[in-house]
Amino acid sequence: MVITGGPGVGKTTLVNSILRILAAKKVCLLLCAPTGRAAKRMTETTGHEAKTIHRLLEINPKTGGFRRNEESPLDCDLLVVDETSMVDVVLMNSLLKAVADHTAVLFVGDIDQLPPVGPGQALADVIASGAVPVVTLTEVFRQAALSQIVQSAHRINSGQMPDLSAPRDTTDFYFVEASGPDIAITRLIELVKERIPRRFGFDPMRDIQVLCPMNRGGLGARSLNIELQRALNPRGDPKVEKFGMTFAIADKVMQIENDYDKEVYNGDIGFVEAIDLEFGEMTIAFDGRPVAYAFGELDQIVLAYATTIHKSQGSEFPAVVIPVTTQHYLMLQRNLLYTGVTRGKRLVILLGQKKAVAIAVKNVSGRRRWSKLREWLNPAGFSIPQSIGA
Repeated sequence: MVITGGPGVGKTTLVNSILRILAAKKVCLLLCAPTGRAAKRMTETTGHEAKTIHRLLEINPKTGGFRRNEESPLDCDLLVVDETSMVDVVLMNSLLKAVADHTAVLFVGDIDQLPPVGPGQALADVIASGAVPVVTLTEVFRQAALSQIVQSAHRINSGQMPDLSAPRDTTDFYFVEASGPDIAITRLIELVKERIPRRFGFDPMRDIQVLCPMNRGGLGARSLNIELQRALNPRGDPKVEKFGMTFAIADKVMQIENDYDKEVYNGDIGFVEAIDLEFGEMTIAFDGRPVAYAFGELDQIVLAYATTIHKSQGSEFPAVVIPVTTQHYLMLQRNLLYTGVTRGKRLVILLGQKKAVAIAVKNVSGRRRWSKLREWLNPAGFSIPQSIGA
């Protein structure tokens, strides 16, 4: 079965209720998500341990293959997969091969977010095939309905402009005008370093995340990381410069590829704890767990004061600042803006030009995914009754 819907419609509440009922009946449960951060969030919201799909399938770091497969399937009665919209067709194939015949599978996700980084659109094709029961949650519940983040996300997703006017009272969604790139950079640093911490009490390093439509350009993640590092962590030695990036103690960094030996995964965010110039080693704390990197391994690490919206999929942050300007024209798409806005839990600030926000809201072209999975799942076009929930 698939449970889908936007923010605030009760996906987490519904899944938690199902898990509580089945756990009380001693049903064997396994939970997973495509990224480490998504798995951690799933663990926190459900109270049951969730693993990354790679870890659940017991990947062999040397071969890249999985120990769990048709011959050695997963031992559970119900498998729950969260953030399924991020799962590409190759990983989905490996996951479902490892599902035993008696095991039920529950996919949870939001297909209006960005499609997977890898090939295919497995969740969208499963839903479109009509071969699997789909519960589409549509009602935004009262507590979530009070959130301007949730309201704005739903407006963007339906092709309407979010309310960008100055609010009369304190809210959780703001638009800050910036006519050009230079003004936007200055205002962004001011927001992250001073205005947001002073007004809302957020820690600029640990609570606030800048999410960019793209990596390149003056308002891209690479350039903003240098500016934000200078503003938030202007430390002296020891420093290490590797692969075109300078790292200092206390820097906010991100792992950009899966490292199964270190048990650190693509998208995991940590903080530099120590730099040993003599031994050529840097230690990074991921959720309080220290992980050592030889200087030659630092091509796996980038600064993470700012990151792309694509890299933020499956994550949530207390506060999010999103620069949206016409400089980002090539990447201004509705699902990109929608994904960025839904990453913020308690505060979202759009910074830039109303024209750029309008371009993103109207642009649904994106990059079309060519796939035969939908037809293969249901070659006869047979449709089972779909369950539309509220």
